[in-house]
Amino acid sequence: MTSFQEDRYAFLTEWHDPTASLLRRYQLFFYPKDNSVEMFDLKYQRMFLRRTKYEDLHLEDLFLGNRVTVFSRQLKLIDYGDQFTANKLGSKIEKTFALVKPDVLNKIGDIFELIYSAKLIVTKAKMTTVTWSQAADFYVEHQSKPFFNNLIQFVTSGPVVAMELTGDEAMSIWRTLLGPADSAAARQEAPQSLRAKFGTDAIRNVCHGSESLAAAARELEFFFPSTVGHGPGNTAVCEDSTCCIIKPHAIAEGLTGKILNSIREARFKIAALQLFNIDYANAEEFYEIYKGVVTEYPGMVTELCSGPCIVLEIQGADIPKSFRELCGPSDPEIARLLRPNTLRGLYGKDKVRNAVHCTDLPEDSVLEVQYFFRILDG
Repeated sequence: MTSFQEDRYAFLTEWHDPTASLLRRYQLFFYPKDNSVEMFDLKYQRMFLRRTKYEDLHLEDLFLGNRVTVFSRQLKLIDYGDQFTANKLGSKIEKTFALVKPDVLNKIGDIFELIYSAKLIVTKAKMTTVTWSQAADFYVEHQSKPFFNNLIQFVTSGPVVAMELTGDEAMSIWRTLLGPADSAAARQEAPQSLRAKFGTDAIRNVCHGSESLAAAARELEFFFPSTVGHGPGNTAVCEDSTCCIIKPHAIAEGLTGKILNSIREARFKIAALQLFNIDYANAEEFYEIYKGVVTEYPGMVTELCSGPCIVLEIQGADIPKSFRELCGPSDPEIARLLRPNTLRGLYGKDKVRNAVHCTDLPEDSVLEVQYFFRILDG
């Protein structure tokens, strides 16, 4: 193995060219030594981008199925480009399942913070409710245990958040983050764990984590089935509510937990939560009312489909006006001057990467919620 190979990772990628409405394929090379990238056009068999330093891409972003943005092009990583990359990056990457239980939904921001700090990536997420029979199917291995009925009763008592976590040795890292199943034992043995901090007992113990990769695959299929329309649905009510989108750049920067905590501290209720990967056509459709109205429209579309976003249905007093006030002016620079404690003042970078989208016109509030939770998740 030469030092050249050791210092270069290769991926096959797809990019949706919005101008030509075509899928274009590139080989993407990443050099971790100096954080540089290179792109090769597979159709025309020529170099598309010579090796260039690019600080916005990181090694932990490089896993199959992820979308990364390189100089405003959103690339989907569809395969490894060589055996070295497959061996080096594919061996330790795991997907595991996490379930946030009903009594700690008000701690969802803190849970996202801990997931991010553990270098795990949330690749799927949905707030949902489960019926008694669904919960019994999910926990079928505990059917003969004395706590089974109490467990099912608790898990069906309110909304839960199901998540797919991806990363190096994700299953063991998540289980370590959780701590021992009994919250009292967790406080003794792992005082920094989630169950030690937020758990009550062995049933009200914050979150579920898969015990094996086989269990993770089964549990992920249960909540995120490969057949569209099956599995538990979202919790959107689509009335007396407004839409909030945590934008891809904010997720990539690890701000999801902070934004969720800010929303909770402002006394708003999150009625629905779901992670979406928006394609270019849907991003254009969603932002259509801004076309020809704001100069940032093309950038807004590109940003929305540049990676995963988290869509929230928000409820509270005087919705949507009160939530728009929490978000602040669309330009984070103005927000920092006039209203520094707003979401955009705290977490925004510029007028396109301004942390969150919120519904501007009251008559569009429910329509925007319906677009994601009824149409795209239909």
